[in-house]
Amino acid sequence: MWKNWSGYVECPRTPVVTPDSAAQLAQLLADAARDGTPVRMVGAGHSFSPLVASDGVIVSLDKLQGVIVVDATTNIARVQAGTRLYALGAALAQHGLAMENLGDINVQSIAGATSTGTHGTGAAFGNLATQIAALKFVTADGREVVASPAENPQLFDGGRIGLGSLGVLTEVSLRLVPAFRLRLERGRMDLEDCLAQADALVAANRSFEFYWLPHTESVLTKKWNATEAPVDQMGFGRWVSDVLLENAAFGLLCDIGKAVPSWCPPLSRLCASMLSHSEQVDASWSMLSTVRSVRFNEMEWAVPASRGADALREIKALIARREFPLMFPLEYRWVKGDDIWLSPNHGRDSVHISVHQYRGMPFEGYFEAVQAICLNHGGRPHWGKVHSLRSSQLARLYPRWDDFLALRETMDPAGRFLTPYLRGLFGV
Repeated sequence: MWKNWSGYVECPRTPVVTPDSAAQLAQLLADAARDGTPVRMVGAGHSFSPLVASDGVIVSLDKLQGVIVVDATTNIARVQAGTRLYALGAALAQHGLAMENLGDINVQSIAGATSTGTHGTGAAFGNLATQIAALKFVTADGREVVASPAENPQLFDGGRIGLGSLGVLTEVSLRLVPAFRLRLERGRMDLEDCLAQADALVAANRSFEFYWLPHTESVLTKKWNATEAPVDQMGFGRWVSDVLLENAAFGLLCDIGKAVPSWCPPLSRLCASMLSHSEQVDASWSMLSTVRSVRFNEMEWAVPASRGADALREIKALIARREFPLMFPLEYRWVKGDDIWLSPNHGRDSVHISVHQYRGMPFEGYFEAVQAICLNHGGRPHWGKVHSLRSSQLARLYPRWDDFLALRETMDPAGRFLTPYLRGLFGV
């Protein structure tokens, strides 16, 4: 039985196949076309929306991983679409190269991360899909189609974030930068002080974000800056911070909050009291990502950068008014605008507001109320996170929505790559 990372989405009767060659993948697609079976690709299962839930067959590219070739002249690498981000970072480092920015979690496949609009933070950086130089798709009838600014440019513009609905993404070419190290500095601030200084903090650091702890006035700040300092060894102090406090101890407190929801506010305040300053140096691909063993469900909205602080204050007031039993921090990040058709950052710089609830605890009322607030501020949903919007609503938020629907129809006229959820999302 396939389940996503949080266990919220499951397909108890859908077969999962893992081809280990292009020939096997081609045969699988031919068999599915013959039988009229829908095909759904899956990466790491780290989406919280039911993008993968299929009534056909689920196909994993976990056996099709690795760097195909690196062009040292252009710093562009062709990689297999199933490659996990943590493996990709280490492989690119052997060539003296790195992705310019990464998201908070590195277990996703490169195809899954880019196709859903995964991003990191930093006002100078777009989401991961903006680093794509070219794509290779295999269509339902087995044709290979390449998309780049020069070849099939509309497919390139629309396909970099395609939700797996255009075909099987088999290769991704990435524009890279020379490998670099980052210093991560964690600290504690008052929420309103942080919001007042946010523009200066964003301007002063390569990347900046913060986590607000519900039922408190405290935030955990994270600043990343390039450095020539040597890599820190995984000493006892770093193990305590990364493994013991952020995962084991926090997971235990979440279990207590789940058992006694009324204790969540004081437990969140306890977590806030434990925030302290720390610094670490490591390779960029390692330093930008965080170990996440405590599982949760998540909703995320890209709000115009000028509206983010007001939206956050309204969410804070909502939590206080409704007394939701929450311990998981709210995450607040900056992302540069782009021209990708289904990007939540299309045409504007954004702040991304992510809210979470511990796995197994009710989240529907909380997420529904946050959605209403963020929509009121012009928010667009993260495709891999929980939301309830459908085609007519999304058409008002994405200027190229109808163009994408036409592109999808051209690429997959029989709807072979659609799931029940995607049919509702696209109004098919």
